[in-house]
Amino acid sequence: MTDLVALLTFPSVSNGFSALRLVIHDNPSLPLSKVARLDADSDSGSASRSRAGVHPTSRALVAGGPVRVSISGNLQQPVTEHQIDGPLNLMRQCMRIILTRDATEALPLTYERIYAFCRDAVVIHRKGEVLSNMLRIELDQSVARLERGLADDISEGVSFALPFAQALTWFEKQVGLLEDVMTYLDRGYLSQTKEGDGIQQQANSLLVSRIFYGPRLHERVGEVVNEWLTLEWKDGAEHAARPYIRTLIRHLRIHAQYNAHFESPYVNLLSEYYTEQAKKRSRPSDDPLLFLDYCAAKTAEETSRARAVLPDASWDAVQATTERSLLLGHLDWLADGVIGPLVERKDAEKLRTLIVVFDRVGGVRKLVQAFKLFLIEKVADIVCDVAKDEEMVERLLVLKSNASLAHSFAVSSSSFSEDFQYALQDAFSDGFKKRHNKPAEMIARHIDKLMRKGQGSASDELFNEQLDASLALYRFTADKDVFRAFYHRALSKRLLLGRSASDDAEKGMLKKLKEEYDPEFGMGDHMFRDLALSRDNMVEYHKRIGPGRAAEQRLTVMVLQQSFWPFSSRTAQDAIIPVSMQSELDEFAAFYNEKHQGHKIEWSHALGTVSLRADFAAGQKELSVSLYQAVVLLLFNDMAEIPFSDVKLHTGIEDAVLRCTLQSLACGKKRVLKKRPAGKDVNDEDVFVFNDAFEDPRAKVHINSIQVKETPEESQRTQSAVEGDRKHYLDAAIVRVMKARKQLTYEQIKFETIEAVRRHFIPEVTSIKQRIDSLVEQEYLRRDDEDRNLFFYVA
Repeated sequence: MTDLVALLTFPSVSNGFSALRLVIHDNPSLPLSKVARLDADSDSGSASRSRAGVHPTSRALVAGGPVRVSISGNLQQPVTEHQIDGPLNLMRQCMRIILTRDATEALPLTYERIYAFCRDAVVIHRKGEVLSNMLRIELDQSVARLERGLADDISEGVSFALPFAQALTWFEKQVGLLEDVMTYLDRGYLSQTKEGDGIQQQANSLLVSRIFYGPRLHERVGEVVNEWLTLEWKDGAEHAARPYIRTLIRHLRIHAQYNAHFESPYVNLLSEYYTEQAKKRSRPSDDPLLFLDYCAAKTAEETSRARAVLPDASWDAVQATTERSLLLGHLDWLADGVIGPLVERKDAEKLRTLIVVFDRVGGVRKLVQAFKLFLIEKVADIVCDVAKDEEMVERLLVLKSNASLAHSFAVSSSSFSEDFQYALQDAFSDGFKKRHNKPAEMIARHIDKLMRKGQGSASDELFNEQLDASLALYRFTADKDVFRAFYHRALSKRLLLGRSASDDAEKGMLKKLKEEYDPEFGMGDHMFRDLALSRDNMVEYHKRIGPGRAAEQRLTVMVLQQSFWPFSSRTAQDAIIPVSMQSELDEFAAFYNEKHQGHKIEWSHALGTVSLRADFAAGQKELSVSLYQAVVLLLFNDMAEIPFSDVKLHTGIEDAVLRCTLQSLACGKKRVLKKRPAGKDVNDEDVFVFNDAFEDPRAKVHINSIQVKETPEESQRTQSAVEGDRKHYLDAAIVRVMKARKQLTYEQIKFETIEAVRRHFIPEVTSIKQRIDSLVEQEYLRRDDEDRNLFFYVA
């Protein structure tokens, strides 16, 4: 049997605690403990060890046999109560040495012994408060020494960034070391106190109060920022101190002092510097466009510097401060001087930059106002430029396209996109008012050109875009009735003279105008109905006369209802028609009167067209001419040359129209007549001769007629007709208003009348007053005997 004494006696040698490991509880108030791992497979490290390396005692434990445990060396005994004062003094000495920069004295204890003594003092002997007081004193003295050392440092300006950063780096490292070796104090005692400030928090608090807000160092930190930024501005390049600045910023952020000691001074310097720079570069004589480029360049430069040195949280502040410092106080000058040139040259990139920057500094409303004023002035200049009336619409379309570019950027970049849209609309509307009626007339003429030309090789989409762009201008004019009158007149000529590119396009345009702009465009439907009925009439007429009469079979007559077509009847004969032609017209008139008794036919020769065969030296040509041109050319069948006075006598065409007709035949590109003397104008002494030498590669030659276009006289007649219609509109509107209200003051009548007719035109106040006076004379209204400003409706 085994001796009992031997069983209870520990061997002198054993590796039984070779697998001990340190366990730190989640609760920092509990003492650290050691747990023996006797099972070779009970930890992750043992899983990788070979079974052959397991001690026999471990195998015996697995097999259920006895365990032999041996301990070598001397166990560390806890410090007793009467022994604690010595270790505490050593601990304080260790703290002092650790917190002394460039200390020459060696630590009296190893880090492990410091850790163990701290544990015993806090956990066993409850000396946490004593250690805490020692630590607070040593931290305070360390920070004081650090403060004196930095204050005595001879580095100046930006050079001070390096020693300052080095001092902070050393201090943070030593505080971190104290946290490691005095974990029981930091987590087991300080965290449980009322204040709850650990070693790190106490050190940071002392550092902030003594270093960052100390009277001797606070200004020097500001000087670092000031001099570094000033040198970079002066040299226009990166300063060599940038790495130290980044290190300094990192330390400032660790101690939560970045905003107060770096970002705020930095932003203030930016504001002061660029406010002064902006004053120097924004004088009235300076170029606003160059100033805009300068602002963009400096904003990019400061943003780049911020991205390279500062934390990302500061980037937006730097950009905003730079832009506001440069722009605030100069927004009106910049907006007035920049928006116009950028819109005119369609500088997309700078327009986008301008809108985005003004949006960021809260100046978009000023930009919108400048945008509107520029457009009003520009539109007014275009509209009032009488010498370039024929180019008016094209110039307006270019301006609107350029202006719409600014609006499109505002939509994606600004919260004021609607303001840009309203400004554009108001500007064009106000600009059109600078010259009444003419913009509406020229828009109608422009659309007439498009409808004559047609889409050609362009796609349907592109052609529709051109039409829509023109109609967009129509929305801006208050003279809707003027546009309607000229559009109807141009439409009628296109239809009657066969100048329209497409009937489908014409009908589509009329539908759009009627549904989206003005219901009164429905009269265009009546025009197409008249043309269809006229074609049916001609089919019936040609059947009646029979195929044997070739000349009459070539006759085409359009019978139009006068109320639907914008042509006034003529009291005198248009022209003296050759007898052979006139007999054909008389025969058709007899046919029509027989079929439609009670109808009266009035011929409008100004819109007639004729196809003539002409023999020239180069061969026979078919000439497509107007009826007036044909009447003139037929005179040369009987005479070789004819003076102007004889042409006028034999044709009976009014003087102005005759001169234009002769000009088209003898002075245009296709001269089938010669004029003596040569010249562009037709004078009373001119003589005209048939041009037998006329040549053209085509067999059928179309000679443009001035009658195809709107002559100034016809334009004036149309304008006069519109003015006459406006009087009737106003009379009818005033009577309707008074019939409903019975009595109104003059101001009330004026307001109600404008509202009633504004869909057609905006009347002038003087016109309304004249119509009221006229209605009083006609006894539709009665003026009050006492109050001359009050009117009554007369039933």
